[in-house]
Amino acid sequence: MTSNEVDKDPDIELFVKAGSDGESIGNCPFSQRLFMILWLKGVVFNVTTVDLKRKPADLHNLAPGTPPPFLTFNGEVRTDTNKIEEFLEEMLAPPKYPKLAAKNKESNTAGNDIFAKFSAYIKNTKPEANASLENGLLKALKKLNGFLNSPLPDEIDAESSGEEKCSNRKYLDGNELTLADCNLLPKLHVVKVVSKKYRDFDIPSDYSGLWRYLQNAYARDEFSNTCAADREVELAYQDVAKRLGK
Repeated sequence: MTSNEVDKDPDIELFVKAGSDGESIGNCPFSQRLFMILWLKGVVFNVTTVDLKRKPADLHNLAPGTPPPFLTFNGEVRTDTNKIEEFLEEMLAPPKYPKLAAKNKESNTAGNDIFAKFSAYIKNTKPEANASLENGLLKALKKLNGFLNSPLPDEIDAESSGEEKCSNRKYLDGNELTLADCNLLPKLHVVKVVSKKYRDFDIPSDYSGLWRYLQNAYARDEFSNTCAADREVELAYQDVAKRLGK
């Protein structure tokens, strides 16, 4: 094998859900998660949007019965998001590609109940249940805010006086985006956009850790440029976000 062959990037094509026009990026946190991982790895790859209404025959043959996201890696089809993430972390490894796994295991579970609380809140049609479901979402967001404001072990100076200081890290696990962020941020984006549109709900402005996190994330191309347009996110929830009955 020549040195050129060793240095060559693998042949990767990521297939993601298309938006309402059949071409742009559609609302799919799982698609965005893999898109972010590949971008952060610094590998060369292609992205193809799949229109679920008119799935081309060649794609149907590539991954029959499987909705996006899926990818081909040197011609081999991979379809399970969690397994794809593990596979990419193993195959696109140092020294050529950065390791993206979080160092602190708590970073992987932070915010993991937010999307379920949001789903219950947004699908509810009973006015009498709205306040308690909104409170459930608020509690989950507050818990994440607390995690983001609490220093991680490597932020606590061994020689400090033991006083609890507030973390100023940019992301879940430190100042670099990790797999934990690739999983959580696409869901948080959906929560923020859809809750505002259909329930006029905003993440409280005093959740300083959460807002710091979101602002740092939106400043990164790997996140902001892989987000579906707000309109696509809103459209995806048009039938799901039921109106509260009178």
